[in-house]
Amino acid sequence: MGAAKRSRRWLVPVTAVAMVAGVGAFGPMVADASPDLPRITAQELLARVQTAKVDGLSGTVTSSTDLGLPALPGMGGEDANQFLDLLTGDHTARVAFAGPDKARVSVLDHMAERVLTTDGKTAWVYDSAKREATKLALPAHPAKPEKAPKVAPEKQAYDPQAVAKQFLAAIDPSTKVEVSGTEKVAGRDAYKLRLVPKTDQTTVGSVTLAVDSKTWVPLQVTVLPRTGKDPAVQLGFSAVSFDVPAASTFAFTPPKGVKVTEKKLPAKALGKQTPPITPKSGKPGTPTKPSVPSDRPTVVGEGWNAVAVLRGNPTAGNPALDQLLAKAPTVQGSWGTGKILSTKMVNALITTDGRIFTGLVTPDALQAAAAKAPR
Repeated sequence: MGAAKRSRRWLVPVTAVAMVAGVGAFGPMVADASPDLPRITAQELLARVQTAKVDGLSGTVTSSTDLGLPALPGMGGEDANQFLDLLTGDHTARVAFAGPDKARVSVLDHMAERVLTTDGKTAWVYDSAKREATKLALPAHPAKPEKAPKVAPEKQAYDPQAVAKQFLAAIDPSTKVEVSGTEKVAGRDAYKLRLVPKTDQTTVGSVTLAVDSKTWVPLQVTVLPRTGKDPAVQLGFSAVSFDVPAASTFAFTPPKGVKVTEKKLPAKALGKQTPPITPKSGKPGTPTKPSVPSDRPTVVGEGWNAVAVLRGNPTAGNPALDQLLAKAPTVQGSWGTGKILSTKMVNALITTDGRIFTGLVTPDALQAAAAKAPR
C-alpha cells in the first residue's frame, strides 16, 4: 500500500471525530438582524432537530476550519494532501441530496473541481485537476446507510445535517443544552441550539446549531474550542432550497479526454468488519505495521469522550510525519509507549505497537482510552 493511502488512513479517524469528516467549517458570514420567532424550549427544539427529515435539498455550502493542525509539507502524495486540505482553510461546495442514497457534492477549489455523485446504483468520483474519474458500480442490495462505504470524504464533510448529527450523538446527561437566540442563515430564519459539554476531557467548548424554523434542519454548525474565542469549525449553507433535486442532478458524464477507471464494489465490502489483527514486533520507538491492514476505526468511550482507534503504520515512507513524531513528547503507561501529537482541537496518540488513538479529547483522555482498549 502506498504512503499516500497510509497517511490518509491515519487521518480518517481525525475526520470522523472532528466532523468529526468529516468536518469542515466556515469563514465569517454577514448576519441579518435576529429574526423574531416564537419561543421554544431547548428540549422541544432538540426533539424537532433529531426527528427532522426532508425529501431533498440543494444549495451552496461554505466551510472554514482551523483545528490547529501543523503544516506538513510532503504529507505523502497528492491524495493525502487533498484529504488534509478538507481539514484546513476555507472551502465552497455545491451540494444536492435526495432520499437516503442520492447525493452530489462539487467542491470548488483553486480553479479546479472535485465531484462526488451517486444515484444509488453508480457512484462517480471526478477530479478536474488530475483529469481523472472513477466509476463505481454499487451492489444491488447495499447494507444499511450507516454502514455504507465512504467513497469520498466530501459526502459528509459538506452536509451540515450529517455533521450536526455527529455532535447530537455526543449529548449525554453532562451536556448543557440551551436555545441561545435566533439568526438568519442563507436568508432563512433559524433558532440557535447550543450544546456545552461539561466534561473537562474534551477539547470542545461548545457547538451551536443554526436550526431552520420551518423544516428543523440544521443550516449551520459552529464549533468553539475550550480555549480561544474563534471558531475551530464553521460549516453551513450560504444558499439553500428544500425542493427535491431532479434525478438528472445525480448523473455524471465525464468530460472529453478524462481518464476513466471502472470498479465494482463488492457487497461484502459494505458493513463488514475486518477481523482482529495482531501487530508484529518492531524496533523500540517505531510504530509497527500490522499483519493485516484495517481501514475501519473502532471507538473507545462515548459522547464527548469518544476516541477513535486505528491500527496502522502512519510514518512509513513519510519523512514529514517522522520529523513531527521525533519532536513530539513520549508518553508511557500500562498500555505501552507512544508519541502525543497535540493541536487545539484534535489530539492523537501513536503507540509503538502500531495503534493510533485520536479524538476531540485531551492527551490524558487518550492515554486513559489506550489503557481500556484491547491490544
